[in-house]
Amino acid sequence: MATSNQNGDYTWQGNLALSRHQRPIAVDLFAGAGGMTLGFEQAGFDVLAAVELDPIHASVHEYNFPFWTTLCKSVTETTAQEIRELSTIGDRDIDVVFGGPPCQGFSIMGKHNLDDERNSLVLHFIRLVLDLQPKFFVMENVRGITIGRHKKFLQSIIKKFKSHNYQVRESPKVLNAANYGVPQNRQRLFLIGSRPEFILPDYPQALTQPPEKKKKYQKKYHQVARNSPLPPTPTVKEAISDIPEANSYPELEYRDWVVADYGQPSEYASKLRNLTSVQDDYSYRREHNLKLLTCSRRTKHTPQTIARFATTSPGTSDRISHFYRLDLDGLCSTLRAGTASNHGAFTSPRPIHPITPRCITVREAARLHSYPDWFMFHSTKWHGFRQIGNSVPPLLAKAVAQKIIHVLGVVPNKPNQQYHLAKTELLHFKMSQAEAYHHLETRAIARRQRDIYL
Repeated sequence: MATSNQNGDYTWQGNLALSRHQRPIAVDLFAGAGGMTLGFEQAGFDVLAAVELDPIHASVHEYNFPFWTTLCKSVTETTAQEIRELSTIGDRDIDVVFGGPPCQGFSIMGKHNLDDERNSLVLHFIRLVLDLQPKFFVMENVRGITIGRHKKFLQSIIKKFKSHNYQVRESPKVLNAANYGVPQNRQRLFLIGSRPEFILPDYPQALTQPPEKKKKYQKKYHQVARNSPLPPTPTVKEAISDIPEANSYPELEYRDWVVADYGQPSEYASKLRNLTSVQDDYSYRREHNLKLLTCSRRTKHTPQTIARFATTSPGTSDRISHFYRLDLDGLCSTLRAGTASNHGAFTSPRPIHPITPRCITVREAARLHSYPDWFMFHSTKWHGFRQIGNSVPPLLAKAVAQKIIHVLGVVPNKPNQQYHLAKTELLHFKMSQAEAYHHLETRAIARRQRDIYL
């Protein structure tokens, strides 16, 4: 139970005191490039430790969060003691442990295989939560785990937590990122739990109202009703229209950055470009050159592909590749990651730009995922798109994190520190270089067998 003293500082009866203005601490399991880490940071958390198996992803995570600890290893071989000792957490009480254990066996797009080896990672997530004993935990996963016979596995997860004295909401919630200011339809399941002495947080209510799609043959969207109590979700146009056209810069054929002239930004784009201060963003400031266009390596399309893309109407799919062409007035379809090299190295379908007959760039995908422009991804398109497609949109993670901040009784503060992200070599590693950097003795991820070009 929370009480306050005469100075307005919150304490927890029978538990460790937490200053009302102190930044709570967190651990990210299955961190990837850092979508959930960033969302929790924006809500006011210090994510002092992140665990990520893939050395390429771990390197990108370390680049974007240089002031915290990134552990490049499998959760199957990670202990709670290592997480505490190798980071600055030590013996402190952890406020929240969160993560999205890969569950491709439960994916609606997959084969729904309960015995998929990747599903066992959920059990290691449970193990580490129970060993770290945080005040709260958040598990994010695919919507498919709520469907059909997979519900039994989900119920067994809930039962396991409850048997170890954690409160868990009986009905996990599927949240759509489009209801939280993200210009993308992306539904993910969230399971929230807490120790018994804390109030179990509610799931966040919708913050924005997506446009309603008309009937298929009309291929357009209704605008949000004028009497809607919620602001409209940003559209594709508002997300990417100010980004310079990648095909106008020959340099982007052989590198992923260029100095460029941006267009007039929307309110949404202004926030992601750091042109506008966001009142409830409590992340640490990163230095960023506003003239740089990054993560924008061009894709080499054949003339035939370009011709097909040009004749594909916005809001429909190309007849051969089945790539969806974005509609300026609508939302992006779910950005998918494809498969890792040890599972075939298949490239996921990438949306077609709404104006130019080409696939979108990594930076455009990042905008559609609510990543700010200072956030960097691996210099190759294959890794960059996987890092985005595998991640939780930061604004969605932030909405969940804010509910926990509220229950903790913490008033988030805007930090004064500003960081220069300088270790750019982390963004260009080949797999062997990344493994050497992280002192891995064996191959963490099997080598990619082939390249995919459109």
